[in-house]
Amino acid sequence: MKAAKSGRRARAESVCGALLSARGLSLCVAESCTGGRLAHRITSVPGSSGYFAGGVVAYSNEVKTALLGVSRGLIGRHGAVSAEVAAAMALGAARLMGADVALSTTGVAGPSGGTPKKPVGLVYIALAGRGRVVVRRRMFAGSRREVREAAAEAALGLLGKSLKRPGGWPEPVWKGQRHGKED
Repeated sequence: MKAAKSGRRARAESVCGALLSARGLSLCVAESCTGGRLAHRITSVPGSSGYFAGGVVAYSNEVKTALLGVSRGLIGRHGAVSAEVAAAMALGAARLMGADVALSTTGVAGPSGGTPKKPVGLVYIALAGRGRVVVRRRMFAGSRREVREAAAEAALGLLGKSLKRPGGWPEPVWKGQRHGKED
């Protein structure tokens, strides 16, 4: 992608938008820890209505289950902050909105709520499409705002990187047993 006129690198949401448009793909999002930041960034791009179907901020487990179809059992077994739930959120959003590609985020933004197994800054990002799901586990440092911003940037980065690959998809593909390694 070309750099912006200001000499800076093009923003991830602009790059993703251009790639989605060029491929004729639609996108939707299911956000928990990013609280709408992904949708905000995506819709800040002029023309995004041509490829962005919409988004859900599924902050509570009740919304994850009722709207996105994430099973209560899955949340009970793995917790809301898990690769499994991130994958289910992305698949549920794609199904709900009829989009070709879906991104989801779930994590612990802080400053409280972390545990030794799921510390503050832990975020799972899922990308679903073509009947496949890729999940990345990431750790971010900083304030609540910084963790949320970094998670949104990482999600857009995963999407852009995936759309740029030959065949348009990253590996490894999540099989329900494991998730992709950290970027």
